[in-house]
Amino acid sequence: MRAFVTRKTNDGRREKRMVFDANPPSAPGFGEAAVETMFTGLTNGTERNDLIGGNYSTPDEKLPAGMGYQNVGKVIEIGLGVTNVSVGDIVFSGTWLTSDHAERVTVPVQNCQRFAAFIKVPDGVKPSDAALFGVASVAVRACAAAAIQKGDRVLIVGLGVLGQIAAQVANDMGGVVTACDVNPERLAMARSIGAAGQILDTSGDGWKNQIHSESFDKVMDFAGVKGMEDKFLDAVRVGGTAAFIAGRQRVDYEFNLGQFKEITIRQIAHFDNADLERVAQMVAAGTVRIEPLIDKVVPAGECGEIYDLLRDAPDKLLGCVFDWRS
Repeated sequence: MRAFVTRKTNDGRREKRMVFDANPPSAPGFGEAAVETMFTGLTNGTERNDLIGGNYSTPDEKLPAGMGYQNVGKVIEIGLGVTNVSVGDIVFSGTWLTSDHAERVTVPVQNCQRFAAFIKVPDGVKPSDAALFGVASVAVRACAAAAIQKGDRVLIVGLGVLGQIAAQVANDMGGVVTACDVNPERLAMARSIGAAGQILDTSGDGWKNQIHSESFDKVMDFAGVKGMEDKFLDAVRVGGTAAFIAGRQRVDYEFNLGQFKEITIRQIAHFDNADLERVAQMVAAGTVRIEPLIDKVVPAGECGEIYDLLRDAPDKLLGCVFDWRS
């Protein structure tokens, strides 16, 4: 069976490649469905973390191993107790450790619990767009955790796929959105989507000259740039919220910056079915647009070049979807 695995190279780095002898999934048990994969979505943050041996990467001793949580495919078999899908349905599964980059997966579909999410792809939504429902669901969960209210001044830091979708979600929740990045192409993408009222280039002295103290109710970090935490807290008003979403080894900040403002600091992990259902509704309604963020749809067999790019030059990669249909 074809699947992607992360493995060590001779020089000690990591790479991700397709293998053809992966163990096939088990037959569906109670509450499970077997899915023949059509598309999988690259998870830029999680999978890059794995490729560089980051804080939540697979340990070296457990490599080679897969990692992915955005799978769209056709149900080919259902287990006992499954009533919410039928054979032939097109579905998204975001179940941690089972919704992998592989040509067949067996996933829980009934009464999904924490870190397990599953939904039928709504009519009118392209299956390739649905391959990024997982990242979109993280954005929904992050905005909910930040408790964005109508009129809140929201700063989105980092305009990769996750930040671009979060800007749209925050706008839909009534936030007055400012988005920033240092990458001209990502800034241009945000302008074309139009969810943020202000788009700021924070390269060079851009942050210092444009982001002022206590100018935002909510600051949401989707970039994970080391050493920016004090700047985030400085930008938050008294009683505001700083949300750290991007992965990192540590969060370090001057205690008094948060103490005297009584700032709320939030973190999130993954997403659940409620977040996924909200994403499906928003994409079907056109409130969140995923298609403009997909800059590459490539045959699954060409994954090596994409993962090398993700590891070595992530700024050159936005949304990527792998096509498994041939």
